[in-house]
Amino acid sequence: MQTLFVTGMTCGGCTKAVTRAIQMQDASATVQVDLDSQKVEIDSKLSREALMAIVTDAGFPVVN
Repeated sequence: MQTLFVTGMTCGGCTKAVTRAIQMQDASATVQVDLDSQKVEIDSKLSREALMAIVTDAGFPVVN
């Protein structure tokens, strides 16, 4: 399980965008987003660096 702190997420659309971006690279990934804490918990086979790049490329900066 990886935990990323992601800024700029404000709504359900943001949650869907982050989840979709990750699951496009790992279809079996489980993604849980908490908008209040800006925390994204990801269970994936991808590396932390790969996940950070995916989320950043989707337009949401990672602050880890």
